[in-house]
Amino acid sequence: MGLKLITAPQEEPITLAEAKSHLRITSTDEDALIETWIKAVREYCEGYQNRAYITQTWELSLDRFPDNSIIKVPLPPLQDITSIKYYDPEGTEKEFSSDDYEVDTYSEPGRVSLGYGKSWPSEILRPVNGVIITFTAGYGDTADKVPEKVKQAIKVLIGELYEHREVTDVKELKEVPFAVHALLGLERIVPI
Repeated sequence: MGLKLITAPQEEPITLAEAKSHLRITSTDEDALIETWIKAVREYCEGYQNRAYITQTWELSLDRFPDNSIIKVPLPPLQDITSIKYYDPEGTEKEFSSDDYEVDTYSEPGRVSLGYGKSWPSEILRPVNGVIITFTAGYGDTADKVPEKVKQAIKVLIGELYEHREVTDVKELKEVPFAVHALLGLERIVPI
């Protein structure tokens, strides 16, 4: 299974003004730096929770269709499935009809389930990435849809980066504050 980002979110969960207010900064001297921190911290938090915050488009690649009727789609909340395509050994693309499956956006992670009496294609597929599922995920198109605890965790981590200037990437923090994991942990999706 592989994941590839196709369309990034069009905005971040918190604005530059919100980050600066949290940091108690009024100067514009560090705006560019703070904006890079906002993006880096959002990516870290999404990775920690295995979620998408603001609408984004992804491709999920599978080597084959599953033996059962369900495909779990990572990065909840799932908004929709754009397409399910599959490829024969020569690389010829075919599309699995949306009439043949149901999309479960309620479950986390979201799911694609075969329709009643339907089955996955039985054709031989190319050996690697024979199935590509394009999907959209996120709480919504705007930051106001993102849970407040996520926004607060992002602010706390930005504060850590501000206080520890020698850290050039959020992944380099020696210890992520307990508050961040406490805020994010309740809705964390742990891969099985």
